[in-house]
Amino acid sequence: MKLHLKRALLALVITGFFQTSGANVSMPEIFSDNMVLQQKSEITFWGWAKTMEKVTLRAGWTEKEFTAVASDQGKWSMVVPTPQAGGPYEISISGYNEIKFSNVLIGEVWLCSGQSNMEWTARSGINNAEEEVKNAANPRVRLFTVNNATSRCPQDHFTGKWIECTPETMQYFSAIAYFFARDLSSELGIPVGVINSSWGGTPAEAWMPEEIIRENDFLKSAASLQKPVPWGPVEPAKIYNSMISPMIPFRIAGVLWYQGEANTVNAYAYKDLLSALITGWRSKWGYEFPFYFAQIAPYKYGRPNEGTEVRDAQRRALSVPNTGMLILSDIGDTTNIHPKNKQDVGLRFANMALNRFYKTKSIEDSGPLFKAMTIEKNKAVIEFDHAEGLHSSEKKISCFEIAGGDGIFFPATAKIRDQKVIVQCDKVKEPEKVRFAWGNTATPDLFNGAGLPASCFTTED
Repeated sequence: MKLHLKRALLALVITGFFQTSGANVSMPEIFSDNMVLQQKSEITFWGWAKTMEKVTLRAGWTEKEFTAVASDQGKWSMVVPTPQAGGPYEISISGYNEIKFSNVLIGEVWLCSGQSNMEWTARSGINNAEEEVKNAANPRVRLFTVNNATSRCPQDHFTGKWIECTPETMQYFSAIAYFFARDLSSELGIPVGVINSSWGGTPAEAWMPEEIIRENDFLKSAASLQKPVPWGPVEPAKIYNSMISPMIPFRIAGVLWYQGEANTVNAYAYKDLLSALITGWRSKWGYEFPFYFAQIAPYKYGRPNEGTEVRDAQRRALSVPNTGMLILSDIGDTTNIHPKNKQDVGLRFANMALNRFYKTKSIEDSGPLFKAMTIEKNKAVIEFDHAEGLHSSEKKISCFEIAGGDGIFFPATAKIRDQKVIVQCDKVKEPEKVRFAWGNTATPDLFNGAGLPASCFTTED
């Protein structure tokens, strides 16, 4: 009896401890010292407290106090406006206890996500790594890495914290996200925060809300082709639930996405998968932020054209509004799925954001993209968007193929005329289809005046 009594008393003590600790105001890990908050925005702060507990927020950029009362579920939220970029500031959130955040900056916040090329760090190996790390001290750039985790249902928490960019912290952070933030902050002259939520070798399905795939038979069938791998989850929503959902609705300016290599198994569906991911994330956040993605670079994949099909699917996903695509074929490595030139990837992302979203630069930010094909007797005339200054890096353009009604493609001659490409082949008298750079390792030799390469494409559906 005494043993049972001791156990009962211990249980009461433990229960009382958790009830008491549960009464404290708490917040998700996306809020911490050193964070960056999106400037000139309505920022949602949220967290947990004892039921009906009054929570008060005070911020260093305003004299106004903001209050909320915890619901019957113990959750509270409030909306706080932010000024133009600046800081550092302090924030306090108080109820029965008090939380303080220091060294908070107001600026621009971007979410950077995807698989291994987004995850890749200077420590893992990039061009000029030693010099880049040495020069990485930048207190206006803040870094947040979401630690890898999985879940079968959406979570409230993930683990991570905001840190200042230093040589010590930069070398373990996403290199692309760092170079993007560095270049963006330099051009805008304001703080930039980047959230790295990425996981090598993972397919798009794992990053999407589960209901999107569950309610779409086409996507469900495509997702079923993913087989278990030892380096990460492939099941729908397994990563979204634990590495994206917990940060919603933390205000972001936009998303950078570098992923696709893990979807070669169902490349035919990748246009729909990526499109659904973009619209799904925007729906959860509640606004249409810019979504810029990198087209995977040429690489020697195992099955013919599987990488090419993903690249073309990415190009087709540009039909989703407010999206942009980086073409990286000129800075890839056909023998290394992790090209070491991450500087230019970050720069191209920054240029796209500066041109399209911030409008501080008026530059060409995309390589030529297939627009239309017309037939002139035995010739196919190809028109491109982003084609000003169209030229070839070689004496002869070598990456075009042409086919007639039988669908058999032959290498074609191609000539540039008035920013268009004229394609023909003596073996095809009545052309119906054209494709360009159609091969896993095909490296386009067609560029625009900005020196950006053309995307692969096929005119076939």
